[in-house]
Amino acid sequence: MKLRLFQVDAFASRTFTGNPAAVVPLDRWLPDATMQEIAAENNLSETAFFVGEKGYFHIRWMTPVDEVDLCGHATLASAWVVFNEIENGRSEVHFRSRSGPLRVSALGDTLSLDFPSRPPEAAPSAIAALAEALGSRPGDVLASRDYLAVFETEDEVRALRPDMPKVAALDRMAVIATAPGRDCDFVSRFFGPAVGVPEDPVTGSAHCTLVPYWSRRLAKTSLFARQVSARGGELWCEDRGDRVTIAGRCVKYLEGTIELADA
Repeated sequence: MKLRLFQVDAFASRTFTGNPAAVVPLDRWLPDATMQEIAAENNLSETAFFVGEKGYFHIRWMTPVDEVDLCGHATLASAWVVFNEIENGRSEVHFRSRSGPLRVSALGDTLSLDFPSRPPEAAPSAIAALAEALGSRPGDVLASRDYLAVFETEDEVRALRPDMPKVAALDRMAVIATAPGRDCDFVSRFFGPAVGVPEDPVTGSAHCTLVPYWSRRLAKTSLFARQVSARGGELWCEDRGDRVTIAGRCVKYLEGTIELADA
């Protein structure tokens, strides 16, 4: 069996920036174990698999060690593959997922994700554990799917050197560290060692929590964000109540073929 494979840098305007995602379009679902092995072999933060046609697809995402319920950058990359490699000329694609319906629209070379909003709630009891895991005490801690550790300055977020085993031992999937940005509305970093992603370069799904938090705090609905990982990424976001829009660009890095002896 031969499968097409794309590696796309998401939330990037040039290669070697943003977050690389593997995208594997399928005619039918493979066994879960086989897809997990492919994701482990790719060894990127996420591999996206999707099945469907004519603008409507079912999508799943896997890290090298586990399946996750939502992934922004790999969805953006999957939409880029649909728009440019599978159904050229289309400007909107719909995905069915474990987190409900997701829509991606294209305007020029900018792709916009329509994702569910996941506002965080206060979690002050976790401050001590987060301070120990991150090596620096945040001013505030909130929680949704992930912990949200809020710092006063961008420099504090950039300087973090987390203790990954301690981050992995926390009772949430991952930790988002954030602060006001110097030349943007806010910055962030994302640490998910419990799901095989020590630090994710750019994390669309984290902005389902970041956008409602910063929209409320800054009293504005349109936000420009930077994820200040080593690769870095830029995201244009909008708070729309129970949904958020997260927009960025994609660049194809490679295209190839996966050969499976049996599946």
